Amino acid sequence: MVLVIQGDHDTELCFPQLLNTSCRKPVQHRAETIFLYILLSCISSLTVVLNLLVIISISHFRQLQSPTNLLILSLAVSDFLVGLLLMPVRILLIGGCWVLGSLTCGLFYYASAILTSASVGNMVLISVDRYVAICDPLCYLTKVTQNRVKICVCLCWACSVFYNGVILMDFLKHPDRYNSCYGECVVVINFVTGAVDVMLTFVSPIAIIIVLYMRVFVVAVSQARAMRSHTAAVTLQGSVTVTTKKSERKAARTLGVVVVVFLICFCPYFYPSIAGQDLSTSVDISIFGVWLLYCNSCLNPVLYAFFYPWFRRSIKLIVTLQILQPDSCDANIL
Repeated sequence: MVLVIQGDHDTELCFPQLLNTSCRKPVQHRAETIFLYILLSCISSLTVVLNLLVIISISHFRQLQSPTNLLILSLAVSDFLVGLLLMPVRILLIGGCWVLGSLTCGLFYYASAILTSASVGNMVLISVDRYVAICDPLCYLTKVTQNRVKICVCLCWACSVFYNGVILMDFLKHPDRYNSCYGECVVVINFVTGAVDVMLTFVSPIAIIIVLYMRVFVVAVSQARAMRSHTAAVTLQGSVTVTTKKSERKAARTLGVVVVVFLICFCPYFYPSIAGQDLSTSVDISIFGVWLLYCNSCLNPVLYAFFYPWFRRSIKLIVTLQILQPDSCDANIL
């Protein structure tokens, strides 16, 4: 192994055979590195397993193939690919060296951008679906059909592929343009492009989600109060009040968790653009923001699926291999 003397420290090269062009490995403590490998590998595995359970559940059981669940399925697919493809590559980057070549570097960031945008788009579609279901329930079945949802999902993915292809076009043509040495994978987006990107992929989606969920919450509370007033005439006022207040608190807590988790996971990643800085994506600078963003893919199946009783029932059937039985797709899950 070749070592390069820099000051008073011995620095290992990513590619010892390239003395003049190889990047230098960052100084790392073995115990901390092993801990990170184990922790991030667990997160990646959990992301894959949870989202795979969602995918199998909705794809296999016919009862679950509703318009809303098709949106959850699309979200689970994007999050599953994050755990299967993106997280393992990021784990390899803990060593501080990119060893997969410049072409793979470009494809990795392109795939990362596509899956992130698709995940955000799916969350927006889910919020729109919940808005129509709560605020206009009588027209929900006519407005939100399976064919329309499928079209929206396809458009979401197609727009994500096209949009990120335009944003990263120059980078994809020359993926090693911003690398200062061999063994580095860096993409730099200028201020104008970064500002447009942060508006389209963060500010606008979160604004839509917050506005729609706030409207849903207001309508849900109004409906609960109306039901309480109607029921009070024929039941005990005290018990109805307690039940309704619990429902209101549960609705507020659920909607609050959705928005807060989304903000917590996405804000650090988009902070450079929000702060007016050039968006430079590298291992050293953005590892925390990127992994927090990826963790959202692990939390999504919890937020959007574990709240549904059918998911727990379907997990039981999947784990016990009952889905392998004939006609199991027609099982009563709801």
